[in-house]
Amino acid sequence: MTDSKNINNPVGQGGGQRKKLSRAERQNNGPHRNRDRQNVADQKAELVRKMREKAAAAKSAEQTSDDSAQS
Repeated sequence: MTDSKNINNPVGQGGGQRKKLSRAERQNNGPHRNRDRQNVADQKAELVRKMREKAAAAKSAEQTSDDSAQS
């Protein structure tokens, strides 16, 4: 009996056949990872938007205080 080192050719695994995994799935880069990456990108975009809003609000408050100090 030979020992198998290939995940798609399991020798002596017992039970039924195993699903053949693509290279991406073996490297944990399957379709689920694309969803995770999209979620992270969405969270990052939301964070950047919030930071820009805060920066804009702070800048407008600073300009307002400068205008009142000049008067």
